[in-house]
Amino acid sequence: MDDRDFIQSIERGFAVLLAFDEERVNPNLAELAAATGLSRPAVRRILLTLQRLGYVRNDGSRWSLTPRVLSIGQHYSASNAMIETAHPHLLELSAKTGESASLGALDRRDAVYVARVPVRRIMSINVSIGTRIPAFATSMGRVLLAWAPDAVVEDVIAGGMPALTKHTVTDPGELRDVLRDVRSDGWSIVAEELEIGLLSVSAPVRDRSGEVVAALASSTSVGRSSVEAIRSDVVPLLVETADRISADLGHRH
Repeated sequence: MDDRDFIQSIERGFAVLLAFDEERVNPNLAELAAATGLSRPAVRRILLTLQRLGYVRNDGSRWSLTPRVLSIGQHYSASNAMIETAHPHLLELSAKTGESASLGALDRRDAVYVARVPVRRIMSINVSIGTRIPAFATSMGRVLLAWAPDAVVEDVIAGGMPALTKHTVTDPGELRDVLRDVRSDGWSIVAEELEIGLLSVSAPVRDRSGEVVAALASSTSVGRSSVEAIRSDVVPLLVETADRISADLGHRH
């Protein structure tokens, strides 16, 4: 895209919206300015514009999001046939495994949950639609990276791979080897690399053209299962379910 087509004011508006998170639920002007790197006058104008549009409200010096922001994600779900197609398969997979089933898509360096059937909370964070997790240290992310262009993988590596636990793969060469194994196997198991105690397994979902457009995942804890049990019991079921979703999206082997 030509830089002349880039609208910086929209970028700044989204930067302010995205600055609202678990740590800044009701931030003030100074906190939003610090989080975005924008000047206080610029943040104030953006907030007043968003307030007029109905996306934020203020209470004295504090600001908060309104329920209208949910419509952005709702419109994505409503316009994305993959989510509607995958949902009954997620329900079936969750019922068969007794564990949470999720669908994720790649967004830059993160895997983003776009559909989910939760069974129990097994992560320290509250996972919901829109939750982002680092692609390099998760089964969903590794499936998505395994079939992504090399430039995408190198961008993830360049962004840093910090040790999230003592088990996290942080060496770029080792990650590249892992991704080659994922492509060869057709699935990925990650044990305690994102969080201690968390086990997850993922398989690719393809569209009509054969492109990997999502990752289907099942998650559990070390107290409920093991890598060996997942490999023998869950992987065949997961791959079969991912293939059925792909077939519904028009993919033919």
